[in-house]
Amino acid sequence: MKRRKVIPVSIGEAAMISGMLLLAAVAGSAQTSGSATLTSSDEAVTAAVQELQQQVSELRAAVAEMRSEAAQYRAETAELRRELQTLRGQPDATRAPADPYSVGPGPQPYAAAQTASQGEQAAPLEQRITNLEETTQLLNSKLEDQYQTKVESASRYRVRLSGIVLMNLFSNRGTTDNQDIPSFVVGPNQGNGNFGATLRQSEIGLEAFGPTLAGAKTSANLQADFAGGFPNTWNGVNAGIFRLRIASVRMDWSNTSLVVGQDDLFISPLSPTSFASLAIPAFNYAGNLWAWTPQVRVEHRFDLSDAQNITVQAGILDNVTGEFPSNPYFRMPGPGEASGQPAYAVRTAWTVPFFGRPLILGGAGYYGRQNWGFNHNVDGWAGTADWEIPFTAKLGLSGEFYRGRAVAGIGGGIGQSVVFPGQPGIAATPVRGLDSRGGWSQLKFRASSKLEFNTGFGLDNPTSSELQAAAASSAYPEPLLVKNLSELVNFVYRPRSNLLFSTEYRHLQSFQLYGVNNSAQQVNAMMGVLF
Repeated sequence: MKRRKVIPVSIGEAAMISGMLLLAAVAGSAQTSGSATLTSSDEAVTAAVQELQQQVSELRAAVAEMRSEAAQYRAETAELRRELQTLRGQPDATRAPADPYSVGPGPQPYAAAQTASQGEQAAPLEQRITNLEETTQLLNSKLEDQYQTKVESASRYRVRLSGIVLMNLFSNRGTTDNQDIPSFVVGPNQGNGNFGATLRQSEIGLEAFGPTLAGAKTSANLQADFAGGFPNTWNGVNAGIFRLRIASVRMDWSNTSLVVGQDDLFISPLSPTSFASLAIPAFNYAGNLWAWTPQVRVEHRFDLSDAQNITVQAGILDNVTGEFPSNPYFRMPGPGEASGQPAYAVRTAWTVPFFGRPLILGGAGYYGRQNWGFNHNVDGWAGTADWEIPFTAKLGLSGEFYRGRAVAGIGGGIGQSVVFPGQPGIAATPVRGLDSRGGWSQLKFRASSKLEFNTGFGLDNPTSSELQAAAASSAYPEPLLVKNLSELVNFVYRPRSNLLFSTEYRHLQSFQLYGVNNSAQQVNAMMGVLF
């Protein structure tokens, strides 16, 4: 009898190697896209994507070939069984007997032993075929996952969708500027407080990764939320207005980056961890400078060693002063823009590893001239410091400090930029920039990869003597705030990477002129799903 060819073991090994290659390619693609979110992606992104596509195409061809070989080996196995049964004088096992209880010609003892031996040899063969089919299914599923994670764009470049659906349940005691996202206290506690819920802090974002231009990898980032106000409609508090936060374009070289668009205030890069304050960063008007500002900036990193570097950032920004728009449809220049020049900012930071995490110390400066009418110019400025200090692998301290003048446009002075020691709106009344100082700090404890605890304190303190002089000589429609304190404690629990639960307690205390002060408390429970 002519013996049939036995399936080589290398087929199974080839399937395993192909599966490992595909998983490594998919993991490498995910790692590359994750790192491009925070800073810049690796060199030659376009070439890497083309290489991955080529690998996927080759693996699809290999899977098709393995399917064909599996069908061929299955047919050969069935034929081998029929020939063995013919030699033993047994009926074809592929046909079921008409009567399951009928007695046919039974095998002899030697034939029975031979049948058992053949069964033992056939079992590994069937097992190998089963393993091959399982590996093929795994490869197909991974190929389908790779196809599904692609978001198609008109430019055909890679686009990633991200965001969070966030539900906040909150209860307040005290009268604050905002019921759901309070920044300061405007009056004493009245009645039984209030309770509410909101989803307007939910966010949505898009990241696009473009071609390499002049040796730089290009990318774009767009982020928005629903905290732009409330429409004048029935139950409008639950229908937040869509609001632009970030819309920026980056060009990243190996050590240099160019950022153009609306982005975070880079002289104040940190914010406390709080899912109770996503639409407005925590400790807003309590020492935390912030603004999503149109800007053009350049960044360069000087590598002192493999793990130690100094980063320098410099740029120009839209010269904002924190004023509300004078017209809801037509844009008019504010005092900063009326000066005819942008605001200027520069920052430098030193990064070194400490307890396996980066220790970062930074310092920055900001300047913007303002024109408040009648040729009354004010020079706004700020000096800042920021720090991230790990004490252990699980415990760390972060925070910022600032000292400045006329900086309400970037969150300082409790929203007060200038004072008028006289009647506002009169040419003879001078304008003075309000001096202020403040800062915040937060202690973070990571109990595990899923659970962390945070506690922090923030303070903003304008110069009370300037406010008293202004209040004595003019009539302000609202009480002037001379100090604003904010404290929080929260925990964040992430049972899965895309699911979080958090609870936060916040205490606020705001001081007005002449010793008047009010306090408020908020308890906030949150659930969020990231996508």
